[in-house]
Amino acid sequence: MSTTSLFFTAAGVGLAIAAPVGPMGMLCIRRTLTGGPRAGLAIGFGIATGDAVYGLIAALGLVGISQFMLAYDRPLHLLAGLFLLYLGVRTLLQKAPADTANGDANGTGNGNGKLAQVGRAGALRAYASSLLLTLTNPQTVIMFAALFTTLAPRGAFSSAIALTTVGGVFCGSIAWWCFLVTVVSLARHAIGSKLRVAIDRLVGLMLAAFGVVEIRRAL
Repeated sequence: MSTTSLFFTAAGVGLAIAAPVGPMGMLCIRRTLTGGPRAGLAIGFGIATGDAVYGLIAALGLVGISQFMLAYDRPLHLLAGLFLLYLGVRTLLQKAPADTANGDANGTGNGNGKLAQVGRAGALRAYASSLLLTLTNPQTVIMFAALFTTLAPRGAFSSAIALTTVGGVFCGSIAWWCFLVTVVSLARHAIGSKLRVAIDRLVGLMLAAFGVVEIRRAL
C-alpha cells in the first residue's frame, strides 16, 4: 500500500471512529449551539488531538506509557464519568442566556438579532476540556495498535508509516467534526430560541447519562 493510499485509508478509519454520536459528539453539539462554531470546532480539535496523542503512543511503541495508562483505566473512567455528569447537571440547571431568553421577533437571536459567540479564551478552554476528557480513555491505545497492525504493510512498519497513519486518522476525525459543526451551526441560525434551549437540555440529560455509564464502568 502506497503512502497516499495508507493516508486516505486511515482518514476513512478516523471518520468512521468519530462519526458515531457519543458523549463527545453531544458535547460538541451543545457547545456549538451555545457558543457558536468556534466553540464546536475547538471541541472537535481537542478530541482529534487526544486521539492523535494515543495514536502516537501506540505507533512509537511507548509501552511504558501505554501500560501505565491502562493500569489506571478505572480511575480514568471514573474521572471522565464525573466530569460528564458535572457537565450534564450544570447544563440542566443552567438558566437560558440572555441571547436566547430575550430573542428577536423570529426567536433566533438576542435583541440585536445576534447569536452568542464564544471568544478565543472560551475556545481554548473548550479545546483543553475536550482534550483532557479524550485522554481519560486509554483503551484508545489498543484500538490504534490494532489499526497499525491492520493497515501497515507486512514487514514495512516504520515511523513514517506510523505518522502517516496517525495523520490520516486525525484528518478524518477533523473532517467529521467540521461537518457536524457546520450542520449544527446552520440549524442554530434556523431554529427558534425555545427549541435551542430544549435541545440544550436534552444534550444535558444525555451527557449526564453517559457520565453515569462511565462511572459504572469504573466501579
